[in-house]
Amino acid sequence: MTTIQHAAPAVRSGPTVHRADTAPNRRRGGDIRVLLSPTSVGATAGFMGTLTLEPGEVVTEHWHPYSEEYLYCVSGEVSVRLDGEERRLPAEAAVHIPIGVRHRIVNDGPTTAFFVFMCGPLAPRPELGHVDTEPAPGPNGAR
Repeated sequence: MTTIQHAAPAVRSGPTVHRADTAPNRRRGGDIRVLLSPTSVGATAGFMGTLTLEPGEVVTEHWHPYSEEYLYCVSGEVSVRLDGEERRLPAEAAVHIPIGVRHRIVNDGPTTAFFVFMCGPLAPRPELGHVDTEPAPGPNGAR
C-alpha cells in the first residue's frame, strides 16, 4: 500500500482580529472598522469589517470602481440608496452592491444599527478603492 504525503500548506492562517482593537474610521460617517484586510492579515481577495450607525448618522455616498460590496444588517434598520433608488434594509437582511453602484446609508430609525460588510476584489491601490460623490458628514456624523 502506498502512503500519500501531503505538502505543508504554503500559507498559514492569519491572526484573529478583534473589533475593540481596531480604530474606527469616521471619514465617510458612522463607525467603520476594517478588521480583515491586506494590512491586518495579508488578505489578497478583499476586505471585511463592521459599521455602526447611531440614529441620525449617515455614511456618505460613494462607489467602488474595482470592488463589489456585501452589506449585512445585524441589528437596527436603515435606509440605503443605491444609484438613487431608496430601499429599507432591516435587521438580518443583506444587500449586494455591484461594482460602480453609488451607495449611501442613513440610520433614520430610533436605534443603533450594526452591520458586517465585505468588499472584493481589491483595488490596485487602497486610495483607488472608493470614489466619494458627496462631502464628508459634519462632526456628529449627521448629514
